[in-house]
Amino acid sequence: MKFIGKLLLWLLVAAAIVIVLLYLVGQTRWAAGQIGNWVSGHSDYRLSLGKISHSWDEPAQIGLEDVALTRANQPQALTAKRVVLGLSLRQITNPRYFHSVTLHDGTLNVQPGAAALPIQADVLQLNNMALHAGDADWQLNAQRVNAGITPWRPQSGHLLGDNNRFQFSAGSLTLNGIPASQALVQGQIKDHQLLLEDFGADLAQGDLTGKATRAADGSWLVDRLRLNKVRLQTPLSLEQFWQRFTTLPPITLQRFDLIDARLEGKGWAFNDLDLSLQNVSLQQGDWRSENGALHANASDIINGRFHLVDPIISTRLSPAGIAIEQFTSRWEGGLLRANGSWLRATKRLQLDDVTVAALEYTLPQNWRELWLKPLPAWLSQVYVNKLTTNRNLIIDINPAFPFQLTSLNGYGSNLLLAHDGQWGIWSGSLNLSASEATFNKIDVRRPSLALTADQRQIAVTELSAFMPNGLLDAKATVTQRPGKPFSLSLSGRSVPLNTLQQWGWQPVPLEGDGNLQLQVQGLLNSDGPFRDSVRGNLQATAKDGQTVNQQQP
Repeated sequence: MKFIGKLLLWLLVAAAIVIVLLYLVGQTRWAAGQIGNWVSGHSDYRLSLGKISHSWDEPAQIGLEDVALTRANQPQALTAKRVVLGLSLRQITNPRYFHSVTLHDGTLNVQPGAAALPIQADVLQLNNMALHAGDADWQLNAQRVNAGITPWRPQSGHLLGDNNRFQFSAGSLTLNGIPASQALVQGQIKDHQLLLEDFGADLAQGDLTGKATRAADGSWLVDRLRLNKVRLQTPLSLEQFWQRFTTLPPITLQRFDLIDARLEGKGWAFNDLDLSLQNVSLQQGDWRSENGALHANASDIINGRFHLVDPIISTRLSPAGIAIEQFTSRWEGGLLRANGSWLRATKRLQLDDVTVAALEYTLPQNWRELWLKPLPAWLSQVYVNKLTTNRNLIIDINPAFPFQLTSLNGYGSNLLLAHDGQWGIWSGSLNLSASEATFNKIDVRRPSLALTADQRQIAVTELSAFMPNGLLDAKATVTQRPGKPFSLSLSGRSVPLNTLQQWGWQPVPLEGDGNLQLQVQGLLNSDGPFRDSVRGNLQATAKDGQTVNQQQP
């Protein structure tokens, strides 16, 4: 019996020595290399370990130093200076399930389609890590990341697992090319849905807060999103800037607020912009809404030469379109005011009341080309029920034919100003008058115009102006056919006989004042120079009775 007791004692001592040796050897670089080789040979991943460590001060933890994990033919999945594995009693029956896994000072690369890792944990923690994640719609690069995921059960294609809660903070990050800092996110992943219960970040010198949900199909529901005092500068044009949003996955905004924002790009700017958008769904550049609203105001909105000062707009959104409850703005020194609606079915902008007052507006050099240019696809018709203009100054500095209208007043009703995506006057009546005007260095007083239009023609029933000693009076008809063929009958009494020469007619070999009778036809919207389309004749009679008849050309 004494022999058996001594034998058992020696066996226990030997076992203890073996355990101590294994414990000591296990913390050598050789053992770390062997474990890395074993994992590499029995999984889809390649594991590299610098060292394994353990401290009796924390007996339930094992430390892995200088860890690198890579899947074959894929970017490196993980590098970390230290990985701490927290042990639990559950590992007696499930050795691959840890109480905790903590990653320190490294990089975690989350790629779609990644194979599932062969371990799980109650908690995954990231301490001072860099995180790179992305799919077809979203690309995230974050630095100085601290995060916790509970529980952590990685799946194939979902390295961070599913059905868990998480907290995330980052010192800096870039999401789809947009930089931010001091980001904080709290939420959960549930049944392949991403629920962001609360998030915030410093963005473009301002701050962002919100709550949102990403569905399994990639679409987003944003319960609230608030951007405050952002100062964003971009080299993109306004069209390019907007194009970035049209490529996003479908988004439903229950409430979006932009407060005191300043946005600036190539040829455009929004200053001191406040915007509130409610109950709107956006997809591929289009929108849908049930009982939505858009309210906005700014100190300046600039797009090229177009500059609105202190614009205010208030609208209601519905499946039928947009109800414009209020639009006011200062523009070119004057005031614009309108209300009405945009109808989705017909792409018709219907303005009930438009007021244009006290403008000092210089037409762009290419205003005629802009007039002939087709409208965008979303705008087929522009209808104005009531138009009022007061004390406007309109200037054209085109050297070929400059003109100026001073104190231009007018009113119009039932005006269809665009039809099938083309500017024009397709229906209604319009009356305009000015205190004085200059047309290519010819001064006139009290010019006035009156017209009515329908689908067949525009009838100019009055076109008149006073000259120093006489009167010009004309009538015209413009048909609504392509090119807008027109005919004009003009008479001048006691007017300078060289008046029409300044307006493109050939020189008249008479001097002084006299009477003019002009009959011309042409194309108002000709493909080439307007003058080349004009045909007609002129009869000029001087005060001494001399008469000249001329043909054009």
